[in-house]
Amino acid sequence: MFKKILVANRGEIALRIQRACHELGIKAVMVYSEADRDAKYIKLAEEAVCIGPAPSPLSYLNMPAIISAAEVTDAEAIHPGYGFLSENADFAERVEKSGFQFIGPTPENIRMMGDKVSAKQAMIRAGVPCVPGSDGELPDDPVQIRRIAKAVGYPVIIKAAGGGGGRGMRVVHTEAALVNAVQMTKAEAGAAFGNPAVYMEKFLQNPRHIEIQILADKHRNAVYLGERDCSMQRRHQKVIEEAPAPGIPRKLIERIGERCVTACKKIGYRGAGTFEFLYENGEFYFIEMNTRVQVEHPVTEWITGVDVVRTQIMVAAGEKLPFTQRQIEVRGHAIECRINAEDPYKFIPSPGRITAWHAPGGPGVRVDSHVYTNYYVPPNYDSMIGKLIVHGDTREQALARMRTALSETVIEGINTNVPLHRELMVDAKFMAGGTNIHYLEEWLSQRQR
Repeated sequence: MFKKILVANRGEIALRIQRACHELGIKAVMVYSEADRDAKYIKLAEEAVCIGPAPSPLSYLNMPAIISAAEVTDAEAIHPGYGFLSENADFAERVEKSGFQFIGPTPENIRMMGDKVSAKQAMIRAGVPCVPGSDGELPDDPVQIRRIAKAVGYPVIIKAAGGGGGRGMRVVHTEAALVNAVQMTKAEAGAAFGNPAVYMEKFLQNPRHIEIQILADKHRNAVYLGERDCSMQRRHQKVIEEAPAPGIPRKLIERIGERCVTACKKIGYRGAGTFEFLYENGEFYFIEMNTRVQVEHPVTEWITGVDVVRTQIMVAAGEKLPFTQRQIEVRGHAIECRINAEDPYKFIPSPGRITAWHAPGGPGVRVDSHVYTNYYVPPNYDSMIGKLIVHGDTREQALARMRTALSETVIEGINTNVPLHRELMVDAKFMAGGTNIHYLEEWLSQRQR
């Protein structure tokens, strides 16, 4: 096992990894930008290194600064968390060439899954169902583009091969708009991701967003940890996640989970990963794989009892998975609300000083957050300041616990989206379960009328 790990991230995930290290008896080196020097995990750190000023390119995206911090502190491994450099194959490569263990997949796997075209082709070879679409990157010839769209059937969605996080995609409903949409998406993809390649898929009208969490080791063992429903989203950004997914038969989950495990073994995957699917009319369609720990991993931890971050560290150190698929049991229901520093309905970021912070408690309540009373939320990063997660024996009990927990939550001095979550927890359709990925945006538009 490692003696010292450098945590190359910030916010609640940095604190989450720090805690996992401490449980395993590992020293955690925390890095921070000048904007984050007062974060909770820095105050708790055995060692902390400032890696630059507030802007991400000068700190959390600064590869030489992070690797230098690992060198000067004699760290043995680097955990990238999520976001920032977590899915950057060049970073993983530089980490390992510098003599450190990257706590994540191989650079080759990150590259394969980071390019949505190569990821889709790998999944087709592994027998994972995919959304109907182009066989690969779209050609430049407008005639061929139109022919592909006609075969797929309108509406179609044009996606950037190097995209992610809900960016680099455009829906097209008619042939007249097709070629211009492809050219615009290519230009945007080249500017945003350094890769102008785009591909086409059938645009599903009312799907749900279902994820399968997997864990794999270096010894070709892999398991899936059930599923998560992440359909409550706005502009492709998740707002509420839950596990298991309401109303989907276990046999379907088992079948798709087994295919994901087979795919991991075929590509020699290691570490934590998430297969993301659109689910419609009883069918799963692969859309992408995230080669890192997810924001929403706590709901999976709660229903399976598996510590995802601890297991990431163990398999990176060369250990075998400490459980088999047969030992994974799903118990109860978990729901996560992302707590963001923003206007709850206009979604304008609300950085500033938190003048009062009171986290809820009680049976089945977990709060993952790095903030506290008098903490200053910097304007430089993502607006998420924490996650509220609850668990119950049933979905109904989990909903009741979340309503109680939200009613106890006090955050003053800044705006947060807690009022939005309170409304959604009593929304009849959400309470019934099984809403699609468009539901929240439709709900918001009706509310604003």
